[in-house]
Amino acid sequence: MRTKIITLAEVEFTAFTLAKELMAYSEPIPDFGTRFPNILESCLNTPFTKFSRKHLYRGLIGKASILFYLMIKNHPFQNGNKRIAIMTLLVFLSNNNKWLAMSQHNLYNFAVGIARSKSSSRENVLQNIHNTIEKYLTNFDSD
Repeated sequence: MRTKIITLAEVEFTAFTLAKELMAYSEPIPDFGTRFPNILESCLNTPFTKFSRKHLYRGLIGKASILFYLMIKNHPFQNGNKRIAIMTLLVFLSNNNKWLAMSQHNLYNFAVGIARSKSSSRENVLQNIHNTIEKYLTNFDSD
């Protein structure tokens, strides 16, 4: 089964809006127009990068892992990157009929840990993200 992408429009109209409405906390998320456009597009395109016609990030979990990592570490927004990354991950997974059976609190704390990680630990962090997504991944039941 082919992995469905997440589009810029989905990030703006779904992930961004949900993060703003459901995860505002005490720090507001600035308007979408204040994002850093080239960085966001890079975060969304990187999971689907190919070299010699082979995907660099394999399968749904590999793509989800790098997407989540980049949305947190590359700071495509002025504020709210972890919250928007969480919602972007969930939208991406739901586009592919999957979900994470993980509480919002635990998912946010997981994102905080990724944000605090050192760039030199990238491969270990990506493996940890992969393992966590794999552990909590479930089928999305739209009923």
